[in-house]
Amino acid sequence: MNPTEAPNPFALLMNPEVVVKAMEASDRLGRLHSRICRPLDRPILPTKQLDDAVAAYDAAIERASARRI
Repeated sequence: MNPTEAPNPFALLMNPEVVVKAMEASDRLGRLHSRICRPLDRPILPTKQLDDAVAAYDAAIERASARRI
């Protein structure tokens, strides 16, 4: 059974080996860029410097939220 020809996608659950083999043989899936993310990894933030006005606004919001806690 070819996974792309399944009339019902839930029917693929009955034969997952066929699905895994099709995924391993897929050229399109092989060309995808992938990255493993772990919950404790630090986020990758852009390195651009914040505008002074934006930085001042962010600092004001942080001070206001710290006073409420």
